[in-house]
Amino acid sequence: MTTEATLPTTSASPTARQVWTRARGVTLALVLLLVGAVAIAVVRSDARHGALDPRSADPRGSRAVAELLADRSVTTRVVTTLDEARAAAGPDTTLLVAVPDRLTGRQQTLLRSATTGSGGRTVLVAPGGPAVERLVPGVTADPALSFDSTLAPGCDLPAARRAGTADTGGIRYSSEHVAADACYPSRRLATLLRVPESSGEQAQGAVPGDTVVLGAPDILYNDRLDEHGNASLALQILGSRTHLVWYLPALSDTTAPDDERSFFDLLPSGWLWGTLQLFIAAALAALWRARRLGPLVHEELPVAIRASETVEGRARLYRKANARDRAATALRSATRTRLSPLVGVPVAQAHTPEALLPALSAHLHGDGQSLHTLLFGPPPGDDAALIALADQLDALEREVRRP
Repeated sequence: MTTEATLPTTSASPTARQVWTRARGVTLALVLLLVGAVAIAVVRSDARHGALDPRSADPRGSRAVAELLADRSVTTRVVTTLDEARAAAGPDTTLLVAVPDRLTGRQQTLLRSATTGSGGRTVLVAPGGPAVERLVPGVTADPALSFDSTLAPGCDLPAARRAGTADTGGIRYSSEHVAADACYPSRRLATLLRVPESSGEQAQGAVPGDTVVLGAPDILYNDRLDEHGNASLALQILGSRTHLVWYLPALSDTTAPDDERSFFDLLPSGWLWGTLQLFIAAALAALWRARRLGPLVHEELPVAIRASETVEGRARLYRKANARDRAATALRSATRTRLSPLVGVPVAQAHTPEALLPALSAHLHGDGQSLHTLLFGPPPGDDAALIALADQLDALEREVRRP
């Protein structure tokens, strides 16, 4: 009995020096980019404070509107914590909340309670649905944004009529307040709302205050202030009181934390979508790298291996893995393949009991049932049964070959 030796393949793993040689260019480029980014951040840190910051001269900063307000004797003070914003609320103060969505639900509720009845003005810049509902009850945000950025006043509010067209297009709002001024409409919903305090919210003898909801921050940006009526509208909204408190909510502010918010709730939606895209890109890269780079190439061995050694090595592997079923299947399959030509059955039908067993029974004049158990039966239960099966198959083959 002979078996064909399997020719193994070899592969060469790259050394540490080869890996470094291939990756040093990319590593050097990344280091240079990191050093350049740090250097630029250090050089420009004194002038850059971020979007909607009245200290920033960047295109998305708001220093220009703060300077124009200072010329009209309106002082601007920047606060970053909820306690400072609540303490600043008063009849002579306009409180601007730059990013209301950054506040937790608990912080929004506390801010609402501090501004209600204060007699001052609260300006909310592009609050989303949950934020505007807590800060201005009775006002809801529509999920569909405005198609146009520049809109006409479309209301009787004096500040809007004097300013004319302005870049307020963004989030659209609807209000249940009868006395609210709905300005700069887009598809019948306002992108600027002025909601006055009701008589029940005002303190006894206090000056009535109001809340202004802006659908977009564009009229406050440095690079958009000189377009249309943006400057006029911004100065009138923010300059109605002598003091302006510019609230830039900080993520590090732990005042009144909302225990119901999880870590993922604190992440902007853009980060979540970006992470998903990275996972998809990694999966595609893995599929691309896993493709076969062509047919396998067999390497000629320097010496010939005897078939007996190959059989012994494979038998030891079967025994180590307790693969008696696979070993029995291999023995029976090889026996059927060798017996079929001896009894006149084509090799293609050697593994079909209906074709092989009748021919064997006629040749041996034996019991077909015992032949079926021997050639097509269940796997042996232990090593002794496997050895017995091998002996019986060998005896059967010798009997068929006997003249």
